[in-house]
Amino acid sequence: MNQPVNRRSALKTGLLTLGSLAALPQLGKAAAMHYNDGAFNDAPLSLDPEMRIFRSPMVREHFLENNAPKPKIVTKLSSNENPYGPPKSAQDAIAESAKRGNRYAWQEMYDLVDKIAKKEGVTAENIMMGPGSSDLLEKTALVLFKDGGNVVSADPCYMSLVNVAKSVGATWKAIPCKSDWSHDLKAMEAAIDKDTKLVYICNPNNPTGAITSGKELLDFCSRVSEKVPVFVDEAYLELAEGADTQSMVSLVAQGKNVMVARTFSKIMGMAGIRVGYMAALPATLEKIQKITRGGMGIAYTSIFAASASMDDHAFQDMTRKQNTEARQYLCSNLDKMGYQYIPSYTNFVIFPINMPGKELLGKMSAKGIGVKAYDILNKPWCRVSIGTMDEMKQFVGALQELS
Repeated sequence: MNQPVNRRSALKTGLLTLGSLAALPQLGKAAAMHYNDGAFNDAPLSLDPEMRIFRSPMVREHFLENNAPKPKIVTKLSSNENPYGPPKSAQDAIAESAKRGNRYAWQEMYDLVDKIAKKEGVTAENIMMGPGSSDLLEKTALVLFKDGGNVVSADPCYMSLVNVAKSVGATWKAIPCKSDWSHDLKAMEAAIDKDTKLVYICNPNNPTGAITSGKELLDFCSRVSEKVPVFVDEAYLELAEGADTQSMVSLVAQGKNVMVARTFSKIMGMAGIRVGYMAALPATLEKIQKITRGGMGIAYTSIFAASASMDDHAFQDMTRKQNTEARQYLCSNLDKMGYQYIPSYTNFVIFPINMPGKELLGKMSAKGIGVKAYDILNKPWCRVSIGTMDEMKQFVGALQELS
């Protein structure tokens, strides 16, 4: 039986480190905390009998116990952050706008929405802002599943939307990924029934880093959205170089019942500044905004940072180039060491390891390196974020010592 992790106890004792829970679970009736790559929410989080975080039928996550040594993490490669940001343009915009932080920025928000709409080829009525894309995934789940129903998604997948949906009474139809770790679109479509209220797709996917063909996904979303809404999470899309992919936002412009989430956290390097948006039909956004206001959670300064970063194409190009080079360096060394990783189109790589996941966490932590460790189908895996080249060299050196 899965056991809940006590949220209040975890927060009070400061037990969240290394991008996962660093706590010996304590049972209680308080709300459980769910952690997703740097984002916390109140969706149910539970442990399996082996004291691993239960992520999905296929995935468990390891964490360090409360009494484990906690050396300082110098190289943080656990939360898929952009190591080069925020860009100088965004920093300058924050500094300049901070003196006006006593005001609400409604007009400035409208200006940003107009700018985003123009970039995406939709109207301002198709855009809803939020403090990061995870916030919008969760708000959508709260609204769509408050009266039950089921959500169809891949397994593994990014769990924010799924866990919030489950917390308000939805059931989850978890469809295993294909052998190449892409979405099994045929099986996902077959899983839709009269109670399905949403199909959720993360592309490129997290935590696998794999990609589903843009052409196939476009056809899937176009057809399936005639039956049920489809939400496509494109947080990592702008990092997907050399892939057959494309944004699904064109379907929104065509009037399809498709939702697309984007974020400034990854390629823009503003994970802590918290800006994201979703594109959808006006009727869909109206349904969500009747209950919750997305843009209200965005700081005045963040609006200006987001606008400035959109114009900073040099920073975006640099991020893509540096991320690709550091990822290629990592993968070439994983090849040399005999690790068979999943080809990644993101800023992280996941690969099977030859030691228990908790042991890897402890040994990497002792070296000042934070990563994530999972069991997928009961086999241990490591997921490492792509940092700077120097950080990847530190990780590779540490892994060589452990191999």
